[in-house]
Amino acid sequence: MARSVVFAPEALHDLRTLYDTIADASLPERALAYVEGLRRYCLGLADFPERGTRRDAIRPGLRTLGYRRRVTIAFHITETAVVIDRILYGGRDLEGLLREGDNDV
Repeated sequence: MARSVVFAPEALHDLRTLYDTIADASLPERALAYVEGLRRYCLGLADFPERGTRRDAIRPGLRTLGYRRRVTIAFHITETAVVIDRILYGGRDLEGLLREGDNDV
């Protein structure tokens, strides 16, 4: 059974920030293509949610998955959904941003 994929407000903010960063450094079209590809990749977790690496030491149930060697997708799984907690670009501090209790969705 496929789960729905839900983006936490922080993850949506991360996507907007990533778009702005790429658009400022390159072209809006390139930024849109990158962010849309990343969003589609996240939506693919609906069918195979248990991909990625478990990161229980940071927060119980947390998983991470890489995208194009520059982005870390942090998410957790519920009975009905895959919740995308954060989308972190270029080595941002995963542990500092996702300590237990900091991002309860």
